[in-house]
Amino acid sequence: MKHSNCRLKCLSAALAVLAAAWVGNAHSETLNVAVASNFIAAMESIEGAFESQSNHEIQLIRGSSGKHYAQIRSGAPFDVFLSADQVRPRRLIEEGSALPTSLRTYAQGQLALWSRQEGLSLGGEYLLDSNDYRTIAIANPRLAPYGQAAQEFFEYLQFDPRQRGQLVLGENIAQTLQFAYSGNADLALVAFSQTLALNEERAGSVWLVPATAHEPIRQDMVLLSDTPAAWEFAAFMASKTVEELLLQHGYLLPELSP
Repeated sequence: MKHSNCRLKCLSAALAVLAAAWVGNAHSETLNVAVASNFIAAMESIEGAFESQSNHEIQLIRGSSGKHYAQIRSGAPFDVFLSADQVRPRRLIEEGSALPTSLRTYAQGQLALWSRQEGLSLGGEYLLDSNDYRTIAIANPRLAPYGQAAQEFFEYLQFDPRQRGQLVLGENIAQTLQFAYSGNADLALVAFSQTLALNEERAGSVWLVPATAHEPIRQDMVLLSDTPAAWEFAAFMASKTVEELLLQHGYLLPELSP
């Protein structure tokens, strides 16, 4: 009888565990998160941290902020939009495609000049000396906020690489870095976070562009679907865990934005 009772208790416990697991899975969701190209490395770290403490999973969709905006307007089934600017998330709210109360600045980016060649003393003066390099890559200013910041930096220097035939345009900030990494461009103006994510063997040379040389790169996020999973993710993006990851990946915290 004792053995029978033990078997019944063990079976009941096993069924309880299975039932709990089934209930947990029934409420789990997969969030489709559209992420600006510059934020991919940081977002991959955030993804792991979020999934380690949540029943929900994240599916990352990477690309330029401009392309994501166009896809969302065309009905792409995204739940969250992490843009590299403030303009597009606000437009989506005005157009009725995003939740107004979910809008917040989640990070401030930093612009950097990068070359795969090590030991260079990069800076504004280096850019103005056309004998030091042949081409410089930036992201398309019409699609990518970091490209817009790069254009503003050129204006700050009173320098136009197009007149010298030196400018190479990338579709997004990831392609822009690839141009310089592969040698198809000598220099690239990219997100500082991207330079930190490079393999140490190809660290190259990097120079942080002064924040006064362009408008702040404030990056906003907005929810596109009103679900518990989406709101849970939004709350997580404001957590101390994410703040630490942002700093590790070369971003400034939103409250430090001027």
